[in-house]
Amino acid sequence: MSFSSLGLSQPLLDALNELGYHTPTPIQAEAIPLALKGKSLIAAAQTGSGKTATFVLPILEMLSKGETQRKKRARALILAPTRELAIQVNQSIETYGQHLGLKSVAIYGGVDYAPQKQQLIEGVDIVVATPGRLRDLYTQRSIHFDEIEMLVLDEADRMLDMGFIEDINKIVDTLPQNRQNLLFSATLSRQVRELAKDTSPDAIQLSVTKKTQGKPNIEQWLVTVDKDKKSALLSHLIKQNEWPQALIFIETKHGAGKLVSQLEKRGIEAECIHSGRTQAIREQILADFKSGKVRYLISTGISARGIDIDELPLVINYDLPYPADEYVHRIGRTGRAGAAGEAISLVSKDDFKNLCMIESRLEHLIERREIEEFAPKKVVPVSVLNFVPKNKPVRDSKESGPKGRNVKPRSDKGSSRVQSHKGKPQKSERTNSHTVSNEGSTEDTADNKLPLNPWGRH
Repeated sequence: MSFSSLGLSQPLLDALNELGYHTPTPIQAEAIPLALKGKSLIAAAQTGSGKTATFVLPILEMLSKGETQRKKRARALILAPTRELAIQVNQSIETYGQHLGLKSVAIYGGVDYAPQKQQLIEGVDIVVATPGRLRDLYTQRSIHFDEIEMLVLDEADRMLDMGFIEDINKIVDTLPQNRQNLLFSATLSRQVRELAKDTSPDAIQLSVTKKTQGKPNIEQWLVTVDKDKKSALLSHLIKQNEWPQALIFIETKHGAGKLVSQLEKRGIEAECIHSGRTQAIREQILADFKSGKVRYLISTGISARGIDIDELPLVINYDLPYPADEYVHRIGRTGRAGAAGEAISLVSKDDFKNLCMIESRLEHLIERREIEEFAPKKVVPVSVLNFVPKNKPVRDSKESGPKGRNVKPRSDKGSSRVQSHKGKPQKSERTNSHTVSNEGSTEDTADNKLPLNPWGRH
């Protein structure tokens, strides 16, 4: 099968050909023809499977047949959880649509409002936005949604984890009812999947993850080590293996900065990105990493979405993430589009419950390798694959690691109903009368009740 068989016009085919893309991935082959017919979709696809092009190409094709009628409007809206992902998606729009003349803009916090407002005044066809900044601009009447024809929720699971459900609902409530909904994510949690099915019953559900789940083209292994020896072990592995480049995930902002210093003392240059750094610095560091100028990049999970680097050879989990789906997304930064990759985790006894959840999610044990001089004093037991978390941990707004996790054996009993999103970790700091968003925006919160519907009931 070729892209020309999917129903795309020649300008898009020319752009794909110039990029060297000739054969669609499984999710692209399934979803693009349906999206071009105006069908609403709920789709799950493994990271690195071409998910972004799967929704960008139909949007460009359908919008190429018309134009936005008025200023401060757009015809397609794509919501993304992080600044980096919004920028990446917008770059994809510009690349794939280079022969079409359509205009797009990335809207996100941490930068000045003025340039974004000016682009909206000049007129755009597609807006890619993080929810907090978009709501700010809407309340300032810098953008109106009455011409929106298509809505995409990208990485919906992550947006819910970050506490954006209220922002999403309030945005969706203002959109035209007659629109096409596309939900794409590398990992769809049960809550997101069930909620989407409930609120958009006519949407077609697609998934290619089951075909590849647990068998990606990524070599996964872990090393057990005492917590206080992790930085020394990481330094040892880097020097011994002489890796050309690695993306290293850590749980906290403080830990990221500390690890950069520890590596530097051992003669290893590294950089870090996290929500505490300015957007300009984050963009520059990420650009340097993509170009190879920075060899070792340490990133918190909140900054990970949108890191899309071709042929990245290695991902290292300095800390294991929670929930388990986040592990799948992290290691998906390598081994993209069928290429080979490697994922290594440094695991201490404190990580055992997380390891149980991850290996249960993968449905297989991760290979263990020993480094004799770093053999742990606190032995990490072998995981039990039928363990699931009893209670969700509570995260604070400073990207702290999960606490208080408990696990229990799986049970076939229990309700399969979608749980309320009340009580989910919120990615904002509340004050008496406002919510101060981590994107640098301030929003009224007179009604603290969280709507349960990110798609809107129509």
